[in-house]
Amino acid sequence: MKTRRQFLHNSLFGALAAGAGNWWPDAPSFFERPAKGALPVVIATWNNSRATAAAWKILSAGGRALDAVEAGARIPEADPEDTSVGYGGFPDRDGHVTLDACIMDEFGNAGSVSFLEHIMHPISVARRVMEKTPHVMLSGEGALQFALKEGFPKENLLTEKARRAWEEWKIKSEYKPVINIERHDTIGIVAVDARQRVAGACTTSGMAFKMHGRVGDSPIIGAGMFADNEAGVAAATGLGELVLKTLGSFLIVEEIRRGKHPQKAVETVIKRLAQKYPKDVAENQVGYVALDKKGRHGAYSLHPGFNYALYRQEQNIVFEAGSLFHK
Repeated sequence: MKTRRQFLHNSLFGALAAGAGNWWPDAPSFFERPAKGALPVVIATWNNSRATAAAWKILSAGGRALDAVEAGARIPEADPEDTSVGYGGFPDRDGHVTLDACIMDEFGNAGSVSFLEHIMHPISVARRVMEKTPHVMLSGEGALQFALKEGFPKENLLTEKARRAWEEWKIKSEYKPVINIERHDTIGIVAVDARQRVAGACTTSGMAFKMHGRVGDSPIIGAGMFADNEAGVAAATGLGELVLKTLGSFLIVEEIRRGKHPQKAVETVIKRLAQKYPKDVAENQVGYVALDKKGRHGAYSLHPGFNYALYRQEQNIVFEAGSLFHK
């Protein structure tokens, strides 16, 4: 005699086999073959073409998407001219350069660090958290202790350029966001490799001259970045507080899962953000990039001026993204 559990199990799989279209009417065909030349592909927020080039070197050799996004994220982290990521990042209001990062692989594994000081490559520390600890996130002094134990060197990340900017800011000590003032910000980088494995990474030094201890969206899985190998991957840039309130990266991937093209998915999420926070979006920027399993991409922002780097079919091109609002 069949048990109730066996009956339910057989009934469920029988229904799926007999009526595949009935249980999930809008299910996209994720397992169809991508268009010829669509994979591999990597996309990064802003004009991070050097980051996508580093990722492409791995992807074009048949490498794993996870390795590619980590390699890409490390490029701006080590760039002293990039004042919003890693080494060279502007400090908080007390003069401390504090870093946030997260990474996620095709199996749904994730790692992140927040409020990390003195380590140039927080993205690699985040990966070690993912692979070598039972946790997803380490923060502050604990994250630093872990990084040092793992062999990461302790360094002074406050460049002379960043120090001078901080000294100038202290004269008035006020924060007024200016949209796209430098045409760069947090880097989110996402990829799908030749075997349709997805991965994403996000890394930042956060809001310039922020309150000491402030953490934005970048190390938060589902906010700054989210990857799901059943659907796709998305990443955010811009004002972290707005991204945190809406968990936009997670929502984009869920929209893709429901059958939307990545471009429609990012547009849907930006529109929802504007509807929920109409007063906040007028003077603040948020942008997203996304990929689905077929290698199709999307990019969109609240305001004009957001661009992104896309590497596919041996071409590394920076594009201007569309926006909800116009000048």
